[in-house]
Amino acid sequence: MRKRLAIELEREGVTAAGFSVLVVLTTAGGSLELKTLRRRLGWSKANATEVTGTLVARGFVARRRAAEDRRVVIVHLEPTGRLLVERLFPAHSERVQAAFHALDEGEKRTFSELCRKLAA
Repeated sequence: MRKRLAIELEREGVTAAGFSVLVVLTTAGGSLELKTLRRRLGWSKANATEVTGTLVARGFVARRRAAEDRRVVIVHLEPTGRLLVERLFPAHSERVQAAFHALDEGEKRTFSELCRKLAA
C-alpha cells in the first residue's frame, strides 16, 4: 500500500510527507498556521518548515505571514495542491479500506485503540 502510494507521489513530484501536508490542509479548509500544521502531523518545526518549503517550490502551497501578527506563518493550499489530493486520495483511500477489510470489527477496534495509544 505504501509503496504504490510512494510511486504515484514520486511521479507527481511530492513525497509522502508532502502529501500528508496537502491532505491535512485540504481537510482543514485550505489553510493552517504552520505551528498548528506541525502539531497535527507530530513534526518538529524544522521538519515542517523543510517539507512546506519544498511544497512552496513546487507550487502546491504558499506560505504567508499573518497580517495581525507577522511572527505567525500561514500555509495555504494552492489549486495545484488541492487538485493533486482530489486526484490521488480516492484511490489511496480505497487501498486502505481494502487492506482493513481483512480485519473483523473487534480487530479494527483493537488496532484503533493501539494507534491512539502510540500517537499520545
